[in-house]
Amino acid sequence: MTIAELARPELRALRPYEAAQQVDDTIRLNANEAPWSSSADRFRRPLNRYPEIRPGRLAQALGAYFACDPERLLVTRGTSEAIDLLIRAFCREGKDNIVTTSPTFSMYGHYATVQGAAQRAVATLPENDFVIDMDALLAACDEETRLIFVCSPNNPTGTLIPRADLLDLLERRGERSAIVVDEAYIEFAGEPSAVELLDRYPNLVVLRTLSKALAFAGARCGAVMGPVDVIRILNAIQAPYAMSTPVVECVEDALQTAALDEAGGRIAEVVAERERLMGAMSSFGFVNAVWPSAANFFLVRVADSEAVLQVARKVGSLLRDFGSSLPGCIRITVGSRSENVRLLAVCADIEGG
Repeated sequence: MTIAELARPELRALRPYEAAQQVDDTIRLNANEAPWSSSADRFRRPLNRYPEIRPGRLAQALGAYFACDPERLLVTRGTSEAIDLLIRAFCREGKDNIVTTSPTFSMYGHYATVQGAAQRAVATLPENDFVIDMDALLAACDEETRLIFVCSPNNPTGTLIPRADLLDLLERRGERSAIVVDEAYIEFAGEPSAVELLDRYPNLVVLRTLSKALAFAGARCGAVMGPVDVIRILNAIQAPYAMSTPVVECVEDALQTAALDEAGGRIAEVVAERERLMGAMSSFGFVNAVWPSAANFFLVRVADSEAVLQVARKVGSLLRDFGSSLPGCIRITVGSRSENVRLLAVCADIEGG
């Protein structure tokens, strides 16, 4: 058995949409496209023509960047689309469930609700730095658990799952569930990606994005990587022409050597600023806790979160309130040096006031 057999039976045999044939240097009268280009068209590939139904060259470039065979990769509109595709592919309405940790990225539960699947959330504890209890995670699973989502580093806690714990999960759960590792923030962790495990574990699926470390959140581009037969199913249910021509071209540019070298320098700056900010925040009396983070953000607990949020907003700084699930907790994204200096000045005013 492979995890592809856990997918909905009616989708396992689904074939992708067959688009009109595309051949360079031909007169295309087969796709109902406009025969002229707009005067506003400034792209290398003309916008009056459909893009490739799946962007082949971009998949090759992303495969090189993520160190993954392009046959095991589907280009997606960020990790959010990948999550949606996986839950739609694997979960039968009213029957199947997903297992996650808590707190974690809310879109796992959101898309499960949309699909009519249940979510089982296993709590992680602030007093234990939000470390995942693998025994509890596995105990939450049953025969209808199709997907286990592990966000590493986790949002909003910044917690990185140790490699030994991930291997334990992959081996103990086996092919009864797909283990989905969401690595949206992995570049900030200084640790290798789980992509390197794809050859060894046929129950592993990995999500990556260009939104964070490559500063391309507005482009909406990422990838889902896993077994070839799983990628085939996801390809069949993804919308045709999912990646627009402007996005494909700008991401191709972002994956050039010079752009990647620049991004590498920026990542190092963010990590250094993260450590500086966390140390500075720890020195304020109104800050009760600062948790370790392997991401481009960190979580703090303060004496009066509403007051901190209001003061920050008054001077034009927005922070993320997690008080509904984690009382008194605020997630702080690491900004530029000047933005971080401004934040610390706000905190000094709160401390002095």
